[in-house]
Amino acid sequence: MKDIVLIKQGIIHDAVHEKSYVADILVEDGKITRIEPVLDGEAVREAEVLDASSLQVYPGFVEAHCHLGLDGYAIGFEGADYNEMTNSLTPELSAIDGLNPQDESIRLAMEGGVTCVAAGPGSSNILGGTFAVYKTAGKRIDDMVVKEKAAMKCAFGENPKLCYKEKEIYSRMTIASRLRVILERAKEYLARKEAAGDDVLKQPAYDPKLEALLPVIRGEMPLKAHVHQANDIYTAIRIAKKFQVGLALDHCTDGSLIADDLAKEGYPVAVGPTLTHATKFELKNKSFSTPGDLAKAGCQVSIITDSPVIPQQYLALCAGLAVKSGMNEFTALQAITINAAKHIGVEDRVGSLEIGKDGDFVITDGNPMVSSTNIKYVLIDGKITYSAM
Repeated sequence: MKDIVLIKQGIIHDAVHEKSYVADILVEDGKITRIEPVLDGEAVREAEVLDASSLQVYPGFVEAHCHLGLDGYAIGFEGADYNEMTNSLTPELSAIDGLNPQDESIRLAMEGGVTCVAAGPGSSNILGGTFAVYKTAGKRIDDMVVKEKAAMKCAFGENPKLCYKEKEIYSRMTIASRLRVILERAKEYLARKEAAGDDVLKQPAYDPKLEALLPVIRGEMPLKAHVHQANDIYTAIRIAKKFQVGLALDHCTDGSLIADDLAKEGYPVAVGPTLTHATKFELKNKSFSTPGDLAKAGCQVSIITDSPVIPQQYLALCAGLAVKSGMNEFTALQAITINAAKHIGVEDRVGSLEIGKDGDFVITDGNPMVSSTNIKYVLIDGKITYSAM
């Protein structure tokens, strides 16, 4: 028997069309199957009805860069799991092995309307490992994952410099050099594997670091670059071009200074976390006007919390503050829905209300970017995971 939900007569903000509209939405076995002004038929008659009359219906919000479930509500005595501090190059690490679905911060995120996140290693390392994309409801991470290996985290600037200053890194030049060296080694490793074919004796000795980088070299997984300063952004682009690999630019604090250049380059940009002090030198240009400046220049912009830097449930509030600083409201909605989904490569499943996509919804009594608005329901895969009614 099908699991069917009818969201009836809500005011739909689908993140595709700028103008909202009133419609019925049918969700069958977790997928949106119909969106029409008024629905009827056997499936509708069998559905669990959620009356959304006079309520606002949005796609579940999407976070393109965070550490939710790796560093959360209450850290154990042994410390958080979002940075491996023993080696500056750890591409073989996978976020899925550290994520903790029982962390209270995940529930709070879901109740705040954030239904899908990309979480992974922090920015201490030049290469930190792979980010995973998962839904914010469930008890076993294997069942929550949308994309296990979404991007390979790399970091430039102050963080790797400070974390490894006494060990192996003293300057930005070293960061760039070491990243180039390991990417070059991964290219050679791939060439040797391909040349060997099925001949086991000719295969190169297994190297977990280089093996983890093969999807990057093949163009199957982008680098996810922690970059704040303009010079670090340009270095990340320079390296991505040299090795012809995919790239997403995260944080982009200096984005307003180089917005026209970034628009020409065409890489997706994620801005944040902005609801904090400028706690280090490279954050001196931090501003809520940056997302709007980049969007007006023609960039694909996401807004991020980098939780727990900003608690994950305040993602929509961050979008509202960007609107207050000049960003178009519809563009700000896209920055926490479809643009964020594109940034992490899951736009085929989440980020907008369209037929065939996952039944992830936030249903509110007003604009979710305004703090006085109340979330009435959250649905993930067509199931009500939160209700204030």
